[in-house]
Amino acid sequence: MTHAPKALQTITAANPSPLTGPGTNSFLLGRDQIAVIDPGPDLPAHRAAILAAAAGGRITHILVTHAHLDHSQGAHALAQATGAPIFGFGPAEAGRSQIMQRLAQDGALAGGEGIDRDFTPDILLGDGERIETPEWSLTALHTPGHFAGHLSFQWQDEIFCGDVVMGWSSTLISPPDGDLAEYYHALARLDAAGAARLRPAHGDPIDNPAARIAELLAHRQLRTRQILQALADGPANAAELAARIYDIPPALQPAATRNVLAHLIALTEEGQLRPENALTHDARFHLNR
Repeated sequence: MTHAPKALQTITAANPSPLTGPGTNSFLLGRDQIAVIDPGPDLPAHRAAILAAAAGGRITHILVTHAHLDHSQGAHALAQATGAPIFGFGPAEAGRSQIMQRLAQDGALAGGEGIDRDFTPDILLGDGERIETPEWSLTALHTPGHFAGHLSFQWQDEIFCGDVVMGWSSTLISPPDGDLAEYYHALARLDAAGAARLRPAHGDPIDNPAARIAELLAHRQLRTRQILQALADGPANAAELAARIYDIPPALQPAATRNVLAHLIALTEEGQLRPENALTHDARFHLNR
């Protein structure tokens, strides 16, 4: 006899890494009509685990928080296996701010780590749009910063927050897909929602969202102060600043450099810094005195 699945299940993909933690969490919501939130990487074993967890019900919705490969790559094969449509904000480059669009067009920022450029949802979801079934309802919240087209999904007093807030690590912000100014807005948006629990796509649930959001905000503000203090000694580029500011293994320095670049762009937009020449990924920056 096949039993109905639990109302909420978490299936973690076997893709652990320094940036994904224990792996990507795929969430299954519902018993009869099941939403899969973040189908994860295109791993047959992970897809089989999702299908097995849904046995007794039917996968009717596939929701993707954002078009990074570890979240969206498995969407197409899961859709083929189930007939369920794929929901998302848009293609991989959708939602970029004007400054990031311009810098991306100029090819100035490099980046593009792990982007699923083939991702195209069947159904577009905008900020505030709801998906409802007799069992559950989800509200899409546009929460850019880590990724321009990033969506979080509110379910009752919980939010599936993708990569915006994680308990074990801060998130990577890599321009032009990442945008520090937008990230601050996303943190404020999640804080204002007043959820009792956040469910990140990597790591364990967060049962005190307000405290964790405050920690992440303070962490970014500390990095800003460290960058400004370092530049008081003279101009430097993102890689040089990351090497001075971060005490991490060499393998993580490239990600740290991208985070520093996000800060440098935001500080330039605020008028606190200026690049020596054009704003590029390897430009040296000066304090505006």
